[in-house]
Amino acid sequence: MKTFYNIYLICAFAAIGGGLFGFDISSMSGVLGTNGYKNYFGNPTGYRQGGITASMPAGSLFGALISSFIADKLSRRTAIQVASIIWIIGATLQTASNGVALLCIGRVIAGICVGIASSIVPVYQAEIAPKEIRGRVVSLQQWAITWGILIQYFIQYGASFVDGGPKSPTQGTSAFRIPWGIQMVPAFILFVGMFFFPKSPRWLASKDRWEEAIQTLAHLHGGGDVNHPKVLAEYQEIEEALRFEREQAVNSFKALVEPRILKRVILGMSIQMWSQLCGMNIMMSNFPDYIVYIMKGAGIADELLTSSIQYIINVALTLPAILYLDRFGRRPSMLIGSFGMMTFLFISGAIQASYGQPNPNPNDKDISWVLKGHPSASKGIVACSYLFVATFATTWGPTSWTYPSEIFPAKVRAKAVSLATASNWAWNCALAFAVPPLLWKINWKMYMIFAAFNGLAFVHMFLTAPETKGKTLEEMDDVFDRGLPAWKAVPAGSRLDKLQQDIEKGEIKIKHGLAGSTTHHEEVVVEPKTVPAA
Repeated sequence: MKTFYNIYLICAFAAIGGGLFGFDISSMSGVLGTNGYKNYFGNPTGYRQGGITASMPAGSLFGALISSFIADKLSRRTAIQVASIIWIIGATLQTASNGVALLCIGRVIAGICVGIASSIVPVYQAEIAPKEIRGRVVSLQQWAITWGILIQYFIQYGASFVDGGPKSPTQGTSAFRIPWGIQMVPAFILFVGMFFFPKSPRWLASKDRWEEAIQTLAHLHGGGDVNHPKVLAEYQEIEEALRFEREQAVNSFKALVEPRILKRVILGMSIQMWSQLCGMNIMMSNFPDYIVYIMKGAGIADELLTSSIQYIINVALTLPAILYLDRFGRRPSMLIGSFGMMTFLFISGAIQASYGQPNPNPNDKDISWVLKGHPSASKGIVACSYLFVATFATTWGPTSWTYPSEIFPAKVRAKAVSLATASNWAWNCALAFAVPPLLWKINWKMYMIFAAFNGLAFVHMFLTAPETKGKTLEEMDDVFDRGLPAWKAVPAGSRLDKLQQDIEKGEIKIKHGLAGSTTHHEEVVVEPKTVPAA
């Protein structure tokens, strides 16, 4: 079977797992307003609908927690394929659901897939990619999420017009069965396609499958040459890191709570927490229904336009982050993003407090606070909402996946990233329940709360998140254990680059045990683990 080794192709294809995440996020938004959905499921509202919506992130929380066991045992690639199969099962149950119970079961199962994929896809991408473009290719995960949201939204919007349209009192079940069934297609493509891509060389090395690891590194970073200086240097880095971890003789679970690793685990979990508490949840999930009223008051848009514009902004503005994250850096991205989102939320809340009023229509159960007769104020809030989404898309969106995937040692990487992703889903689930009733009760004050969260995230990241761009995964111990505050600049350059230069000059000899091994001066000789027989 042919194996493709183009790094961009590998990481972009694996990011389809992120696309499933995006399908999950918008899997309910387009059907909630259709009579087909309301009639068939008994017009669920309140906690009943909250339970349906939250069943997916609840499953994702469980999936994230078990993802490391699958990825460490079977490989990162196989874990992604397992997730694909689980998604197909979940989507099948949702499509065939005959009531709320089966719908929730299907959503929980599909959520397990999303939890596994959202944890392991960034790990796989980070372990495949060279340090120079790691941020770029891991950010493809977030871009795929935004595409999944957008595509699923328009699929659901189109399906809503079957059987007389969303307002028809006799609309059939096709309005929700069509979009839920189509969800299986990308998962099937992901499952089959992953057979044509390599397993992570770092996972292979961790299993003492050195020959496969070296050959994979050679194809990824050396044009197939096992004696390419960059391949030899990276092989040496991986071998030394694994040898050090094994000499510690500490199991991966105990290693997670060692002080030097625990602080990174807390940082990774916090980054995923802040990515939820920044307010993107209300802007992209709950906020579109709210902004419809504001925009109608200003006389400037309809419901499809108001929702789709935010989704399109989210897709388009993630692209600059993909292109420049490795040049700009992770730390500035998070700091600028937190400050920008805080600013736009404070402005939006202040405008609503100044010009809004309680909804005078007692029969309107969708919103408790409206703006009437202030078109300029309404336009200001709409502008802030779009600027907020643009800020998230260019900063926290991609960085919140990139940073946790790269800061952990190989021994605990899958487990630590799974905990970080579990934090994302735990907060996602909590917000799914909490935000709608809070938005009804405290209306504009909700924006002030999330603005304050962004302020706290800014302070937290300033104090605890050092820059990681340009460093290999094996150099993260140096970055985090150097004993300097996070705001102190990390020394430029990489140990890998220096090692590669020394190999090219012939000052260091790396012996990997494969046929055709390079021979240089013997000032330094590195003897790896014995390569098992093929």
